Amino acid sequence: MVKQVVTTICFFLFHCIISYWAFMSSCSIHSSPKISIPAIARYFGTKGRYEDVNTYLIDDLLATNNSLVTLPSSKCSEIHLTAIIRHGTRYPTTKNIQKMREFYDLVVRDATGNLNCLSEIKSQWKMWYTDDMDGRLVDKGRADHRHLAQRLIKWFPSLLTEDNVRNGRVKLITSSKHRCVNSTIAFREGLMKGLSIKVELEPAVNDALMRYFDQCERFVKEVENNKSALEEVKRFNEGPEMKRVMEKMADRLDVPYASITDDSVEAAFFLCAYEFTIHDLNSPWCQLFDEVDAQVMEYAGDLKQYWKRSYGHDINSKSSCILFHDLFHRLDQVVAQINSDGVLSEAVTVQVGHAETLLPLLTLLDLFKDDIPLSSTNFATQKNRIFRSGNIVPYAANLLVVLYKCPEGIRMGARLNEKSLTLPGLADPVPMYEDVKKRYRALLEGCDQETVCKMNNS
Repeated sequence: MVKQVVTTICFFLFHCIISYWAFMSSCSIHSSPKISIPAIARYFGTKGRYEDVNTYLIDDLLATNNSLVTLPSSKCSEIHLTAIIRHGTRYPTTKNIQKMREFYDLVVRDATGNLNCLSEIKSQWKMWYTDDMDGRLVDKGRADHRHLAQRLIKWFPSLLTEDNVRNGRVKLITSSKHRCVNSTIAFREGLMKGLSIKVELEPAVNDALMRYFDQCERFVKEVENNKSALEEVKRFNEGPEMKRVMEKMADRLDVPYASITDDSVEAAFFLCAYEFTIHDLNSPWCQLFDEVDAQVMEYAGDLKQYWKRSYGHDINSKSSCILFHDLFHRLDQVVAQINSDGVLSEAVTVQVGHAETLLPLLTLLDLFKDDIPLSSTNFATQKNRIFRSGNIVPYAANLLVVLYKCPEGIRMGARLNEKSLTLPGLADPVPMYEDVKKRYRALLEGCDQETVCKMNNS
């Protein structure tokens, strides 16, 4: 009897130990909790999570993936990093919150469809977004930047060091917008935690660099405040693909077709996207879309980014000349210091801005350019397009420019979202810095901010 009891106890303890070991081995202090990802999450565009671009981060938010990066020879050493980063996950703007509220009210008041998700929306979901949230950074957005800082320490251990931080060789620059300032502060927190130090490191606010688009008169007048600049977006929103999405939405809700507009389906799409990106919730709003609907919504968003921030109008990219020159001036300075006494004044520069800070600069560099421009009529033929804003500028998107000192001279590497980029016209993924300057010579010599942004009143 005693033997049987002892055996039973031993078996129980063994089972507990194995279960605990299995639990601990399946968890990580850095990992995201397992969540249900909406089937349409890949189509959220600029409202998408960084982890859905780099899916290995879903299991470990501090992981780095060396297979996605091309490095120069082991004889080379990194000497400088400039990181231009989009702010982290944020709340919707007041304008979009109002659209979301109007759609929610319509659903609660008028929808009579028999979908399970509709019943859940009416009985359980409450409109919790308030106007004062207005694009502010959420907790997830702070985590985005803390984790990015810690990963960059792993990527660049000889640059992001305690010595460089303490001696002022790491600079932080931010847009004045609260979501950018708070993202920069979160990045600093991640840096301090990753290096196990506590040092004064105040970010400098510089809207001339990080919000250059506001100060480019020609862009503001010809694009920002000119409705005809987005005519292709308007035509698509009035076209057959979007009309079909609106009709399907009306059918699902069992409301008159006239009740659903392109603003309505956009609001529903935002409700799905924000619930997921902010709270990791696969909300009932997501069930109002199938994959084809989501592809149409993604294309509408990409069209807007294309015509307002990218290749649609020449001034979109040219408005970023000031940031382009700031980058290359800094790189030239690093090269000059290396070639003289080898003492660097700036090892790392971190600049935090917006999607509309990054996208025009990437366009100026001739990246993510499709052979055929995106238009209101070629949705069907653009399904394999390169220009997908969700892959290019999700929350916490980052352009990393790295200089390496090599036996043959200075080389430059570029990464977007921690993946190596090959610059157009340069076969080598880590080319000689002088070859990069030759590739962009026309911009270096002629992309003058004052000239390109000045309105021609003649």
